[in-house]
Amino acid sequence: MRLLIIGAVAAGTSAAAKARRNNEENQIVIYEKGEYISYAGCGMAYYIAGDVASGNSIHPRNVKYFKDTYNVDIKLGHEVVKIIPENQTIIVKDLASGIEFVDRYDKLIIATGARALIPPVPGVNKEHVFPLRNVNDMYKITSFLEEKKPVNAVVVGGGFIGLEMTESLVKLGLNVSIVEMKDQIATNLDVDMAKLVELELLKENVNVYKGLAAAEIHDHSVTLNNGETILGDIVIMSAGVRPNSEIAVEAGIKTGKFRGILVNDKLETNLPNIYAAGDVSEQYHLLLKDYAYLPMGSTANKQGRVAGDQATGGNLIFKGVFGTSVYRVFNQTVAQTGLNEASALAAGYEPVTIFNIKPNKVTYLGGKDMTIKAVADKKSGKILGAQIVGPEGVDRRIDVLATAIYFGATASDLVDLDLAYSPPYSTVRDPVNYTGMIISNILNKDTPQVSSKEVLEKIKKGEPLTIIDTRPAILYGADHIEGAISIPLTDLRKKAPTLPTDRPIYLYCSRGLDGYVGQKILLNLGFSNVYNVRGGYLGYLIENDF
Repeated sequence: MRLLIIGAVAAGTSAAAKARRNNEENQIVIYEKGEYISYAGCGMAYYIAGDVASGNSIHPRNVKYFKDTYNVDIKLGHEVVKIIPENQTIIVKDLASGIEFVDRYDKLIIATGARALIPPVPGVNKEHVFPLRNVNDMYKITSFLEEKKPVNAVVVGGGFIGLEMTESLVKLGLNVSIVEMKDQIATNLDVDMAKLVELELLKENVNVYKGLAAAEIHDHSVTLNNGETILGDIVIMSAGVRPNSEIAVEAGIKTGKFRGILVNDKLETNLPNIYAAGDVSEQYHLLLKDYAYLPMGSTANKQGRVAGDQATGGNLIFKGVFGTSVYRVFNQTVAQTGLNEASALAAGYEPVTIFNIKPNKVTYLGGKDMTIKAVADKKSGKILGAQIVGPEGVDRRIDVLATAIYFGATASDLVDLDLAYSPPYSTVRDPVNYTGMIISNILNKDTPQVSSKEVLEKIKKGEPLTIIDTRPAILYGADHIEGAISIPLTDLRKKAPTLPTDRPIYLYCSRGLDGYVGQKILLNLGFSNVYNVRGGYLGYLIENDF
């Protein structure tokens, strides 16, 4: 059998390796129009920052390695310009000579990836404007930084790549401005959690421009669509990516609403003997029950393995994704899995949303607060998603929560998880356990919770209510929610008889736990209509402007 693969980065090389492990006799050829293969795209920003000593660490494998190890022939500088499914052939162009030739396949895997989305902004083709999508881009940016020594940088786009490049450029000593069309940076998060990321950027003196776009790029500045001009001797375009699906479309292969190739769980397209994997395809979202476009290196590698297996008679399947991600923004780790509050609402769920602010380990060994925002389905109690921002321990917790979501865990399941504990690594109840406890209490209608936004809206409407700040008086004196009265938790039982019983009572503390304890005290004393403000005062700051 002759297996042809178009593209030699994550999905293509993973497919080839798996196909060879399945069968030693098949002919396997990969056509790649670029000069680098199987590279670690997610590490490129760190190479630019100087965190990676050698570029070879980003692209350690070459054509010889794949020939010697897997007996796979990789043809660099060869672009597949046409797929002819009727006779199972492709037309290939040798980019060095310009000569085109025909090759035939028994099975074909399309792994053409995606390209940087470059908005049609005047000046976008200037020599100081770069995307960051491949190794060539990485080296071009590094060379420009070394030779031209720019002082000011503009990063267009506030997603993963934009935030990683912002950190890298600041580390190199540049003054950086980041521009995002949406009303928030960290666009995979809810608005309130994205504010924590923005706060970290501001701490590092990054200029953040939200709800704005680049209107024109000049030699040393960028004009925004509100008329403002910001300094930029180098401009990084990180406005997203688009699937390289054009030759597939021309061949009659179906694509979805994101222009990615549609595949089933075997990575088969709608045409016989043709598969697709990686960033060129759309992925089935396990929670949305629909196709999404979540281009990730980890997903591409997994899909490539399945495509290579299926193309050589295997039975592996790719079940789908729900978009787990993690990245670093200076001193904070940002992670997300599943649905956020906004996407859960849009998908028709009735979400229960909580803030859980807990240290990653015991405070006497330097534990630092993580902010967890978790979403569960009110009807089933199943966990739908989580977002975490914090300096330490975030990656571990997001992986636990992603695993729980994958296996359909409920909030009560999180409470019962037998997670490892030792003071250098966790608190005696892990933040994941606490997350399950908070959601379970709400689902059981034992301790109803409200957002600070709901409370502020009631204040604006003039509704009769009582807001109690259970923090120590000194913290109340420094700042508090509008209209709140100070009753420290230790005084609540004594002051309870003085509280009105004809109106709802809202309690909050620093992070949510003491507010919950105070809520239970009042409920046990016979009060009704008592609510805990989710996330406490820190939750109030997150949900509103800092």
